[in-house]
Amino acid sequence: MDGEHFALSGMERERDKLPPIYNSSPPAGFGRGAKQPFPSLGTFISTLSQRRDAGGRGLAGSMTSTFGLRHGRELPPICSDVRQKQRLSIDTLPPEVKAPFPSDPIIPLRTKTTKEFQEDTERAVQSGDWREVREFYLTTFDSFIEINAAFKREPNGSFNTTDDSGVNAKFVNAVYDALLSTPQDIQKSVLKGIINSLLREWKGPRTKDDLRAYFILVQNPQYSSTSTYVIYAHLLRQIAVLSEADHHFLVHWLKKLSARRFRQLVERLLQFISTRLFPAEPDELPPLTKCSWWIPSATKVLSLFNAANSVSSPPIMPFTDFYNITLEHIDFMEEYRTWQNYGNSNRFSFCQFPFILSTVVKKAIIQKDSEQQMISQARQSLVSKVSRRQRVDMNLLFLNIKVRRAQLLSDSLDELTRKRCDLKKKLRVTFVGEAGLDMGGLTKEWFLLLVRQIFHTDYGMFTYMKDSRCHWFSSWKCDNYSEFQLVGTVSFIKTKSILQFVALISIRVGCCWIHGENNYLMGLAVYNSIALDIHFPLYCYRKLLTPPTVPCDQNALVGMAAATLDDLQQIMPELAHGLGELLSYEGNVEEDFYLTFQVVQEEMGAIKSYNLKPGGDKIPVTKQNRKEYVQLYIDFLLNKSIYKQFAAFYHGFHSVCASDALMLLRPEEVEMLVCGSPELDMSALQKAAQYEGYGKTDSTVRCFWDVVLAFPLELQKKLLHFATGSDRVPVGGMADLNFKISKIDVPIDWLPISHTCFNQICLPPYRTRKELKQKLTIAISNAEGFGLE
Repeated sequence: MDGEHFALSGMERERDKLPPIYNSSPPAGFGRGAKQPFPSLGTFISTLSQRRDAGGRGLAGSMTSTFGLRHGRELPPICSDVRQKQRLSIDTLPPEVKAPFPSDPIIPLRTKTTKEFQEDTERAVQSGDWREVREFYLTTFDSFIEINAAFKREPNGSFNTTDDSGVNAKFVNAVYDALLSTPQDIQKSVLKGIINSLLREWKGPRTKDDLRAYFILVQNPQYSSTSTYVIYAHLLRQIAVLSEADHHFLVHWLKKLSARRFRQLVERLLQFISTRLFPAEPDELPPLTKCSWWIPSATKVLSLFNAANSVSSPPIMPFTDFYNITLEHIDFMEEYRTWQNYGNSNRFSFCQFPFILSTVVKKAIIQKDSEQQMISQARQSLVSKVSRRQRVDMNLLFLNIKVRRAQLLSDSLDELTRKRCDLKKKLRVTFVGEAGLDMGGLTKEWFLLLVRQIFHTDYGMFTYMKDSRCHWFSSWKCDNYSEFQLVGTVSFIKTKSILQFVALISIRVGCCWIHGENNYLMGLAVYNSIALDIHFPLYCYRKLLTPPTVPCDQNALVGMAAATLDDLQQIMPELAHGLGELLSYEGNVEEDFYLTFQVVQEEMGAIKSYNLKPGGDKIPVTKQNRKEYVQLYIDFLLNKSIYKQFAAFYHGFHSVCASDALMLLRPEEVEMLVCGSPELDMSALQKAAQYEGYGKTDSTVRCFWDVVLAFPLELQKKLLHFATGSDRVPVGGMADLNFKISKIDVPIDWLPISHTCFNQICLPPYRTRKELKQKLTIAISNAEGFGLE
């Protein structure tokens, strides 16, 4: 792209003329004045500065209005402005939203078709005469009006709905697919035309044709090159500052793109952000201080793609593909503190757009936040002791739990109830009668055994749904639900670096319920970075984030997430199928089904009936009201019938895991933090393994991996549990385990030894593969209990 006065390669000579930084006053806007001679990049930048000084609307508009939010501790909404699923037309918009859409100007008639363009391109390739193709590109990208003339299906059609952009997508794809294969002068002419379009002075609000032009321009494949990043950045800035109604239209148009095109655009934006953060060469891009608005603009536009993906059913691409792993190498805690301290102010933070942050980053933020809370709690205890001139015992820095294996559940309940004020200290577990010192391994063992007992059907707190292979809350009524709080709390403690999920649990012993302030299991798990082997449906985690922070109003409802037939399908697939049949039934619903707005449930062996609405037992279900019946039934099963149980569970979890970082999480990410991943990749563990006393080529090590890789899945899980205290893979994968194989100089008739606190396995120097397999299988199959570590 070198040569001519366009001179993108001479960008370093223009840096002193670049637009103002993101936090300063925005530059003036571009409009639709008379066509001017094409400016050089230097003229382009100078024009921006002049218009900024003139106090116009600005190329970027007011970024304060886009990212500007409230000051103080009040935190920002997470991109909620682009998540609406309902269709929207210009006729249904309220007057204040209609206003920004003036009538579109008359567009000149262009008759070239996709086939004709492709034929022109083929002739040019064969003959070397590109004049006709050059003229097409030069004319088409010269202005927004010409872009619409070329690509709008009906030049002067209105296309005022979100359902149809009016763009000839096939023609757009053909033009862009051919562009990178054209001579360099044609590619330069397209970029010059885009600059010319962006420089035009705006004479009022954007029209729908302007939105169409942005929609087409953002698909240009030339932006993959860093030499075009200055132009790309200004395009993104103009899109970023469009109104909320404009963004709503763009979101629905973007979701109509093919999956391949959509992914390309997302990856291009992610690459743009990564390259701006960490350029390959120091002089490759303008100084960050002179264009700090680049990343906020690109991230805002990326949020439109994320919203388009969210409102698509099914999603166009996995939400994890929006993660930018480059952000794992920035100071994300500074981003988090900025978000906490400035909230919805004009201070940009990636935490305002959490879809771009990987689960690894979010886990690290929660870990750091938990550690800070632990340090704060320990410091308060220490200061309190010193101020009263009492003897300082280092145990006061920990949440010390002493339990007997034979009375694990009742002892745990008693200890957590008695030490509620210490829940935010680091957890340390002691098993009575055992010499183990808790460096992390005993804590993992405690969580594992406690979860195993809590979810046993004999306790009646949870029901195992065989069809969906998950647990759900029992609807049995009782006077106290504190054991549900225990499950929620313990989950959070368990994940001091992970969210704790099982903090609220009611435990049924014999025929009565034990009630206490024990709502902490899942919260403790997350708080202490422990992965739990529990199986809740994804909807449960959505309830746990409804709302993501505990309301100030103690009477406010919690966990009442909107439920759909798809949510019921996760838990009770057979019932969901039956309700689906009811909704699609073509016959006489009232006479054939003979249903009323009353449902029955079995509780403790007794049949009880509940009205879904007042007088429901007297209201028949008909074809006209069956949708209401199904929705009320689903809401009853997943929300109202278990409200007290889940509310206790919710408050137990949040009593330990009380962090603003929860607002950054999706339900799927909470599940990953609480449970880890059940997918084992032993080859990845082999690649990440460290060695002490052995080398990776030693015969014992080679035999070990031959045996482990040939193990069935069940034995591989037992090995992972033997070495680490959990059979779950943490967020970040096997590499995050820091797994180590050490040599121990003992007779070869000894079994392998593990140190779960350090994810370490110690192997005697076994001579044969058969001998190693036999000893290892015995060890991992009898791995409960601790000796001195």
